[in-house]
Amino acid sequence: MTQTITPRVRTLVLLLLAACGLLLTTAGPASAHAALTGSDPQQGVVVDKAPDQVSLTFSEQVALSNDSLRVLDPKGKAVQQGKPFEVGGTTYGIKVHSGLPDGTYTVTYQVVSADSHPVAGAYTFSVGAPSTTSVSVSGDTAGGGVVGWLYGFGRYMSYAGFIVLVGGAAFVLGCWQRGAGVKPMQRLVVGGWLTLTSATLLLLLLRGSYTGSGKVGDVFDLNLLGNVLQTKAGAALVSRLLLLAAAALFISVLFGAYDKREDEEKRDLTFGLAIGGTVVAAGLAASWAMAEHASVGLQAGIAMPVDVVHLLAVATWLGGLTALLVALYRSDAPIESAAVRRFSQVAFGSVVALVATGVYQSWRQLGSWSAFTGTRYGQLLLVKIGLVALLVGVAFISRRWTAQLADTLVRQNKRAPQKERVAASASGSGKSKGGGSKRAAQLARQQAAMDTARQKRTRDADPNRFGLRRSVLAEAGVAVVLLAVTTVLTQTEPGRTEEDAKAAKAASSSSSSSSASAGSGAVTLDMSFDTGGTDGKGVVTVDFDPARVGGNEMHVYVQRPNGRAFDIPEVKVALTLAAKKIGPLAITPDRITTGHWSASNVQIPMAGDWKVAVTVRTSDIDQTTVSKNAQIG
Repeated sequence: MTQTITPRVRTLVLLLLAACGLLLTTAGPASAHAALTGSDPQQGVVVDKAPDQVSLTFSEQVALSNDSLRVLDPKGKAVQQGKPFEVGGTTYGIKVHSGLPDGTYTVTYQVVSADSHPVAGAYTFSVGAPSTTSVSVSGDTAGGGVVGWLYGFGRYMSYAGFIVLVGGAAFVLGCWQRGAGVKPMQRLVVGGWLTLTSATLLLLLLRGSYTGSGKVGDVFDLNLLGNVLQTKAGAALVSRLLLLAAAALFISVLFGAYDKREDEEKRDLTFGLAIGGTVVAAGLAASWAMAEHASVGLQAGIAMPVDVVHLLAVATWLGGLTALLVALYRSDAPIESAAVRRFSQVAFGSVVALVATGVYQSWRQLGSWSAFTGTRYGQLLLVKIGLVALLVGVAFISRRWTAQLADTLVRQNKRAPQKERVAASASGSGKSKGGGSKRAAQLARQQAAMDTARQKRTRDADPNRFGLRRSVLAEAGVAVVLLAVTTVLTQTEPGRTEEDAKAAKAASSSSSSSSASAGSGAVTLDMSFDTGGTDGKGVVTVDFDPARVGGNEMHVYVQRPNGRAFDIPEVKVALTLAAKKIGPLAITPDRITTGHWSASNVQIPMAGDWKVAVTVRTSDIDQTTVSKNAQIG
């Protein structure tokens, strides 16, 4: 029976790995988790006067390098000067040379979002009139190419190693303590540790090139590695390596001193190993939570521990499932029915925790029902939910096989000591014959091997065991694909961020069309802001009518990223004409209604390119100032 099953197992594993490879390779470059929500000059706009700087606004804070922002003239020559700088909130700028000639200019950006993922893109604006340009923006991606593929593969293997390491150790310690002396089980857990360690080192080496040039030659650049170690993602990877050193000590005790103890002596050591193993496993899970989706955005203080529980539940379930599969297929030692039942209970608890934490994560990352179908993150999440449902269904079948197998396992375990007595008897009789002791010992070993093979054939022929094997193998197959989908999901822009970015861009486009009609006697300025506090993101719009020297009507509108009116404590406006050293002229508008402020007879003494600075306060301590220039008069 074993010979007929093994080729099927190998074929299925190869097919599953191919499916996972297809998922990983078709994922493309890592999607931006910080989206570009606005720019000045805006995308596609034609301005009469060349700007002195270009600024970009993102949906969250990003990390900059010296080459993060570039401005290229129609011939592809760089016209920016100096280093990129933070304008305020989530807006970043770069100075450009003065007196730029007319034509179409290309702005390219490559930054790292707060959740450690690279963000890249490009857009164009024109001075005077549009022109042809030699700059191609179609290839501006981040996290792509060979380095991007290797980084995605490393992420997948790190998740797989974590699941096997934590779940396998939990299965041995909590469900089948006799498994500590089983060689295939030892190889499984040690293999998980080696996989996670190797993948972490690979990610650490690739990180600099992955978020930068994307060149394979930069993988071993020590300067880039030094820069990576100073980032949040680098610190998380180094912390993971330190925790893996503690995990190595845990493994050595579990498969060394622990296995040699008597059952009564194991109790205290079991408690100590359970506490220490839980701390190390939680720390390893936190190395993901502290640097990725959970660490930024809404309710980060709650999201990170929830993410840790989610990862531990996944590892306990799927890693324990892998260990059970190894015990059923590779172990010569019979697994007790009590161990299978205990794992069934542990798996049920893990699924409950997984569903509870998954619901919270889905709400946090999507924000609306429409994001399920309207965003790539939501679509992948639907696939993941479907796979989890399928996995739970197959697990239910496994529970039925487990119940039917229990009596069979009890009978097999009762017969196991008989084999030992036969072997001991053969060995004793051999010793009594003096010169024939070697031959007798050899016969005893052969008899023991034959008895073991006979018992294994008997177990394999049991339809209940065979059914459990098939159902557990099917669970493992679904789990492998589920892990691949989850890996791609962690590299995809959350639905909430994507929808907020779309709303902000729509508001920006509306503002652009309003500004284009400046000849009608009004100017509209639209600026995104982020005060840094809870619920601190939004868009502020300032209207001047008739936008001429003398008295003007000013209206200020504050909206959330989804376009709804935003009721905040305070808004202040200041006007500055730097060319004539006038200002700032402070204006405190009156609140009209939710999200709407107004001021009458705002005096503008001189025509020119005025800087309009708006200070937005969303709480007692959270405020920010954003600005934009407007031609008035």
